[in-house]
Amino acid sequence: MRDIIILACEECKNRNYTTTRNKRKHPTRLELKKYCPTCRKHTVHKQR
Repeated sequence: MRDIIILACEECKNRNYTTTRNKRKHPTRLELKKYCPTCRKHTVHKQR
């Protein structure tokens, strides 16, 4: 039941990370604070 998702930076919109999540346990969209190499700082990355 785990699906592969893509995380994109909210500032520059680059797709930097891929991860998996369980849709049954976490039905809402994933939102993490991760390092963006393009912006060169930690930003919020949301699921696309």
